[in-house]
Amino acid sequence: MPRLLAIDYGAKRSGIAVTDPLQIIATALETVRSHDLLEFLKKYAVSEEIEAFIIGMPKRLDNTESDNAARVMAFIKQLKKGFPDTPVHTHDERFTSSMALQSMIAAGSKKSDRREKGNIDKISATIILQSYMESKR
Repeated sequence: MPRLLAIDYGAKRSGIAVTDPLQIIATALETVRSHDLLEFLKKYAVSEEIEAFIIGMPKRLDNTESDNAARVMAFIKQLKKGFPDTPVHTHDERFTSSMALQSMIAAGSKKSDRREKGNIDKISATIILQSYMESKR
């Protein structure tokens, strides 16, 4: 069964999370520099079948798109061009970074690990993916 793949897209780096083949559990996969992201995804798609991409859409509290939304939309355009047969869905990513930090604290992560922004990005992507899967159940 193909996997779902979620991306927490950022200006510098992007967190990536995937489901298991049965699409039950979301797991952090990697943090990749955003300008290398499409190449990473193409290499990943050679070894793993991707059913759909879930992209975190940055929004403000009033549900309007944030300043980063234009950057995310530009990436989605590139993603659709590179993977024309794979559906792309957006999912609200509000509060995922703070939720990721709190989950790291709860898990007993060292302060040095919590300062590493890439770790927060991966966990944020995992939260986006888990939330998306729960919304579809």
